[in-house]
Amino acid sequence: MRAEDDKGSLDRAAERFMAARPQLFGIAYRILGSVVEAEDVVQEAWVRWQNTDRAGIREPAAFLATVTSRLAINLAQSARMRRESYTGPWLPEPVDTRADPQLGAERAEALDLAVLLLLEKLNPVERAAYVLREAFDYPYKRIADILETNEAHTRQLVTRARKHLTAERRQPVGDGVHRRLLKVFLDAARTGSLAVLEGVLADDVVSYTDGNGMRGASRIPVVGRPRVSKYLAAFAPRFWPPTQVRWVEANGRPAVLVTAGGDPVALLSVDVSARGIERVMWVMNPDKLAPYVASLTD
Repeated sequence: MRAEDDKGSLDRAAERFMAARPQLFGIAYRILGSVVEAEDVVQEAWVRWQNTDRAGIREPAAFLATVTSRLAINLAQSARMRRESYTGPWLPEPVDTRADPQLGAERAEALDLAVLLLLEKLNPVERAAYVLREAFDYPYKRIADILETNEAHTRQLVTRARKHLTAERRQPVGDGVHRRLLKVFLDAARTGSLAVLEGVLADDVVSYTDGNGMRGASRIPVVGRPRVSKYLAAFAPRFWPPTQVRWVEANGRPAVLVTAGGDPVALLSVDVSARGIERVMWVMNPDKLAPYVASLTD
């Protein structure tokens, strides 16, 4: 084969890969909850695609999705052990979804930070089955092929994942109500208004702060309306005065970026049901904040 033929083949391979890339990243990110790890998986999928005998592959997108899913599952299994040694609560790494609200998927499912957090409690294979079915609408037979199992088992995996999410999370509200309650919460948190905080928080609300051991970040979740309200009111005078807030979008939901002197301090997200705010999520780990903030300026 001549050199120009090789170049043409690689160019076509690159075109097909780039066409599939949004979906590949969307699969990997949902399984891993990490932008950095998802990018690593997509890069490895590209390397494998380059080194594959592509002449015999009839459906490049299906092949790439299979490779990506399996790589993400393998990485998720090792990431689970690393997260056990993480200091304090671990939260998914946020993504800016303004340009791609569904993040490469058929539907914007398994993208909300609260859902990704709950999916972490599933094993990686269950997580992958749920993601491929609910977000990407893959047929059960195709998911079974990707997971190297049978269709009946695949249906069981998806059903278990659905039951877990239904048991752990109440039906979320629409964006308008979500944003309104987040604004009320933000104003009350900044002023330390205990009564208002208690009025918007669900009885069994949980506040998670992901700082990986950094100073000022709670190393344990704060649970229950009275404790969360008092916790937020107590640190309001120290935390909020030097900061500025900016409304942003993270994982398809309204969120608030907190900065001080132009530097990111925290990304605040909430999970809201008809009962009020169920989860408060503070991403303070600089390694997670930096890529997200960079994406806002692109």
